[in-house]
Amino acid sequence: MDVLSREQRHRTMSRIRAQDTKAELLLRKALWKRGYRYRKNYAALPGKPDIALTRQKIAIFVDGDFWHARGHRDCPGEQVASNKGYWQKKWARNVERDKDVTDILTEEGWLVLRFWETDIKRDLEGCVRKIEEYL
Repeated sequence: MDVLSREQRHRTMSRIRAQDTKAELLLRKALWKRGYRYRKNYAALPGKPDIALTRQKIAIFVDGDFWHARGHRDCPGEQVASNKGYWQKKWARNVERDKDVTDILTEEGWLVLRFWETDIKRDLEGCVRKIEEYL
């Protein structure tokens, strides 16, 4: 049973961002500052990567800790108190979809890099260095 009313839950869920999250902005600004130019939320590619370095064929995804929780080593999903069955199926499907998108992009010759939002917030320089290894 949800502790919020339908209207409160709708209002809360409608404010969840699909793009331009804090972690994405941090990573994009760091790349831009170092002179790397990219496409953001590049719809021409499967999965619509958060950052696409088109010249180098690198697709970068910033995975949110909540939405991809089953795949995250630090977030097993215990933060959900209600409707656990629904969320477990949702997370499993998100992880499956991530794998499918990675496979498709790899077959098309793209390098796919995935970063967790907490990793970007904790160690932005380390994430940028990892990207630079492939540039």
